[in-house]
Amino acid sequence: MKNKFIRTAIFLLCSLFSIGANAQSAGGEKYRPAFHFSPKAHWMNDPNGMVYYNGVYHLFFQYHPGGTTWGPMHWGHATSRDLFTWEEKPIALYPDSLGTIFSGSAVIDKDNTAGFGKNAMVAIFTHHNQKIEEAKTGLHQYQSIAYSKDEGETWTKYKGNPVLPNPGITDFRDPKVMWFEQGKKWIMTLATKDRITFYSSPDLKAWKRESDFGASLGAHGGVWECPDLFSLKSNGKTVWVLLVSINPGGPNGGSATQYFTGSFDGNKFVPNSTQQKWVDYGADDYAGVTWSNTGDRKIFLGWMNNWQYANQVPTKTWRGATTIARELSLESAGNEYYLRSMPVREISPLLKSVYKVTNVSIGKELDLSSHIKPLNGKFKIDLSLAKSEKVDIVFENRDGEQLIIGYDEKNNNFFIDRTRSGDTSFEKGFAKKHIAQRISKSKNLKFSIIFDEASVELFSDNGLTVMTDIFFSHSFWDTLKIRTSSDIKLSDISVWTIDLKKRGR
Repeated sequence: MKNKFIRTAIFLLCSLFSIGANAQSAGGEKYRPAFHFSPKAHWMNDPNGMVYYNGVYHLFFQYHPGGTTWGPMHWGHATSRDLFTWEEKPIALYPDSLGTIFSGSAVIDKDNTAGFGKNAMVAIFTHHNQKIEEAKTGLHQYQSIAYSKDEGETWTKYKGNPVLPNPGITDFRDPKVMWFEQGKKWIMTLATKDRITFYSSPDLKAWKRESDFGASLGAHGGVWECPDLFSLKSNGKTVWVLLVSINPGGPNGGSATQYFTGSFDGNKFVPNSTQQKWVDYGADDYAGVTWSNTGDRKIFLGWMNNWQYANQVPTKTWRGATTIARELSLESAGNEYYLRSMPVREISPLLKSVYKVTNVSIGKELDLSSHIKPLNGKFKIDLSLAKSEKVDIVFENRDGEQLIIGYDEKNNNFFIDRTRSGDTSFEKGFAKKHIAQRISKSKNLKFSIIFDEASVELFSDNGLTVMTDIFFSHSFWDTLKIRTSSDIKLSDISVWTIDLKKRGR
C-alpha cells in the first residue's frame, strides 16, 4: 500500500511538472495534438486494454515513463466521456518479477466468471521477461491477468500468473479477449509469430487452445501483432472481422494493420476472401483495436506512428499519439466485405461551419486560402466532386512547405504526398508519397479530411479507403487550393473549424 501511495504521489508531481507542456499546447507547443490523445510526457505506443464502462471510455496504452523512446513497458491510463477530452490517470500496471507489461485487453466480467467480483474490470496482458529473452529460451512472453474493483483506479495482479505459459516460441503476445455468448466462454485472440492462435476459457484463468489461423493468408513481411476479433452486421448477416497488425510489411512501408472477414464458431475463424485488405493505407495507423463492452457499436483507435521512425520523430517532451476514434461498419460488394471507418459521431458537436458552397464549377483551380488561415491547424474539410476525375488538394504555408492530398484518375488511387511537408530529416524514408487503391465504384468522389497540428486523416468514399499520415511542418497550413486537369463541378465543399471549447458539454 505504501509503494502504491508513493507511485501515485510521483505521478501527480510529474503531472504538475508537465502542466507547462499542456498549457503551452493551448498556445502552440510544437506538434502537440489538440484533440488526439497524447501523454503529458514521455513515450507511448500501442493503445491497449480499451474498455467502456458506466459512461467512461478507458484507454490504456504502452507507456515508458523513463524517456521519450521505447523502453520498459508499463500500462498508462486515460479516460474520456466523449472520446475527445482525455484525462490522464496514474500508471495502471507496472513491471514486476515476471517482466514488463506488453499489450493486451480489458473486459468487464459482469457474471463474475473469474471470481474477482461482479463487474470487475479484468486486464489480460503479455508479460515480457527480458532476462529469459536474453537466455534465448523462447519462453520470455506469456499471458497474465490483473483486476480492478474500482473501475480502473487501482489494480491487483492475479497471484496465479501467468495464466497462459509460453509453448516455446519467440513471439507470443497481445491477447485480445472477448465473451463468446453462443459458447458461454471467453475467447482470446493471440499473436503467435506470424499467425493467430485462438484460445478459450470459462473463467479467464484456465485457457485451452482452439485453433490457428493465417499460415497461407495475409501479409507476412514481418511479425504479427495486436489482433482483434469482433462481429459486425451487414444486411442483417453477422460477419466476423479479424484485425492483425504487421511490422514491417505495410502497404506504404513499415507497420500497418490488415484485416480479414469471415465466420467464427468459437473454435475456428474461416475467411470468406483471399483479397489483401488494410484498415488504413497511410503510414501512421498501427496496432489499432476496438473498445470492449460497447455492444453493437465498434469503435477503433490506433497508434498514430510507424515503427520505421517512431523513436526519431522531432517532438521534445513526449512521443506518440493516437488516431481519432473511428466507428467501424461493413459494406458488401458481390462476395466481398469491406471495412468502413469514419470519425465517431462525437465529433459533430465540436464542428463549427466556416465555409460551405454547393454545385459550383471551379475551373481548374479554386483558392480557399482565406477560409483556412485563421484555423490554426485544427480543421475538417468535406469535399464532393460530381465526377471521379484527377484532383489535387494542395496545402501550403509561409515556409514554402506543402502537403498534397488527392485522387489519381489514371491509376485509380488516392494519395497523400508529404515529400515537402516540413522537417523530414530524422528518417530517410519519411518524405514520400503514399498511395491507396480506390475501392468504391461510385462515379463521384468524396473526401473528408481532418487536420490536427501535425497529422492528417483522410476518409475517402465515406470511409472505404482511409489514410493517416503525420507531418512536421514549421508553420500552419494557411493556403488551400483545389486543382484539377479540367473544368469540374463541385457537388459541395464544407470547411469546419474544430472548436475545442465545446468539449465536455
